[in-house]
Amino acid sequence: MLYKRSSELFREAQNVIPGGVNSPVRAFNAVGGTPIFAKSAKGAYVYDEDGNRFIDYINSWGPMLLGHAFPPVVDAVIERTKQGTSFGMPTALETEIAKLAVSMVPNVDKIRFVNSGTEACMSAVRLARGFTKKDKIIKFAGCYHGHSDSFLIAAGSGAVTFGTPNSPGVTQGTAKDTLLATYNDLENVKELVGANKNQIAAIIIEPVAGNMGCIPPKEGFLEGLRTICDANDILLIFDEVMTGFRLANGGVQELKNVDADIVCFGKVVGGGLPVGAFAARNEIMSHLAPEGPVYQAGTLSGNPLAMAAGLAMLKSIKTDKGLMNRLDEKTKYLHNGIADALDRNGVVYTINRIGSMISVHFAKDEVVDFESAAKGNNETFKKFFHGMLEKGIYIAPSAFETWFVTDALTYEDLNETIAAVDEIAKEL
Repeated sequence: MLYKRSSELFREAQNVIPGGVNSPVRAFNAVGGTPIFAKSAKGAYVYDEDGNRFIDYINSWGPMLLGHAFPPVVDAVIERTKQGTSFGMPTALETEIAKLAVSMVPNVDKIRFVNSGTEACMSAVRLARGFTKKDKIIKFAGCYHGHSDSFLIAAGSGAVTFGTPNSPGVTQGTAKDTLLATYNDLENVKELVGANKNQIAAIIIEPVAGNMGCIPPKEGFLEGLRTICDANDILLIFDEVMTGFRLANGGVQELKNVDADIVCFGKVVGGGLPVGAFAARNEIMSHLAPEGPVYQAGTLSGNPLAMAAGLAMLKSIKTDKGLMNRLDEKTKYLHNGIADALDRNGVVYTINRIGSMISVHFAKDEVVDFESAAKGNNETFKKFFHGMLEKGIYIAPSAFETWFVTDALTYEDLNETIAAVDEIAKEL
């Protein structure tokens, strides 16, 4: 394929945008080469500025559950735009989507809409600290909760006492209040809690990890976190920015039957527009301003275009009773086809899958946490990524990102993807 126009646009962008992109992973630094500049998308396909068509497994990093330019969402946004794009005032739409979201998600009474997943997670942690009157949080290595200071922490066992920020601009004081745990390791969490008695406000986790590739929780892991939190007056925060309304109508809480105290949303809840949200039971949400003392605000929060898109998306998900089963079956079909292709060609791999999230790890051992994910062969992944791109298949330009399956994918699309893997695997 030719990427002449994309290359020109990238050079132009680098003159006025840091790195030429507005979010780092888009720069292709992890895989090399020039990023593809999207021009349009429809259904399961995205089209670049050079006219190339790609079967899309990024889907705007998750929200396009029903395909790009999904007609009910597009129609809702167009109609809403005609009435004004932003008011900085309450609208009836906000209450309508709030009622719908609360009716779909277990264990929540109220929801607050914000503009991004980062805002949702940042606000959820502030609310947890205000509610518990404690300062420290536990997060898990490899889980990404946005670029708020509290989450950009790299530390090992030393986090029991000290934290070290891994982005310049994050203070030592902030880092010290973030303790780093190992995903899928309850004993490690217990050690951190024991070493920081009565100091931990919340444990925040991607209940299904998507930012070290797709990594599902081990049997009993989420239940164990719930038990630890209950025993130590710690709030459990599920970051369902990726998984909310995607893995089940009620997210991972419904899928795994484990209650969180605060749940964060993004992606699907905005139907592709910039939206985030966090929700909890009344007891916790009553601490949020203007009802309570914990301050959070946003001029564009509840933007009517975003609310219209999100409402159309959630209505479509709720009324389509067969959606989750179709997504699961398509992802399973893709999994089996890719596995067969890699097996035929003697490629070392591990595939993780849950619902409509899937990852191919070029590692021989089970991938259960960030350390095991990091053992994957990144050189093999780079060849795989560029091979797929040349065959018109667009996957995440990083070995540490999940793929997202959309209902717009046909079995012909899946077969085309599997055939591409079979050809590429011969060269790996």
